[in-house]
Amino acid sequence: MPKKATKLEIEAIKELFLENYPDSVTELHYTNAYELLIAVMLSAQCTDKRVNLITPALFAAYPRVYDLAKANLDDIKTLIGTCSFFNNKAKNLITMANQIADSYDGKIPLTQKELVKLAGVGQKTANVVMLEYTGANLMAVDTHVFRVAHRLGLSNAKTAKKTEEELSKKFKTDLHRLHQAMVLFGRYRCKAINPLCEDCFLKSYCKSKGRFKV
Repeated sequence: MPKKATKLEIEAIKELFLENYPDSVTELHYTNAYELLIAVMLSAQCTDKRVNLITPALFAAYPRVYDLAKANLDDIKTLIGTCSFFNNKAKNLITMANQIADSYDGKIPLTQKELVKLAGVGQKTANVVMLEYTGANLMAVDTHVFRVAHRLGLSNAKTAKKTEEELSKKFKTDLHRLHQAMVLFGRYRCKAINPLCEDCFLKSYCKSKGRFKV
């Protein structure tokens, strides 16, 4: 188990993330909260690249919550068929749209408490929507953030939820920017296989040199 980062190291890591990713945002394509919510729901255990190939046709066919609420399940399955777990995601999309149409006047609720009430929306999805769309000071932990946090000794927690709690407590501020920075860092540099360590700006803070198994 990697050693935990010290307080001084945590501050240095935070500053380096913010310095190297000053304008980090999600790579999911969207134009409003409705499209963002759908994209984030589809991205669970699926790549952003794949989601961005799927959503243009989906958004064109169902541009509003009320359109999606009335959608035919098989039509949704066809449109998102190349996405992982498309059967369950199709059902959740329609149920979610009906919930928003019936309970929120067709407007996407932008609080964690309300978002997690929606079908297919857990805490991570709710946090990603809020931090991306509203700049909320929240952390969300996907596979990339989980891996990076453990390799840097920012967390030894065994679950994403506990890792989220630790990162939120240690970083305190700028969580929305740090989340996106850690996603991009994990996706393109601190990769699961063959991480690009040689000229990494966080190389001196890595606690997992030579043992990349997270």
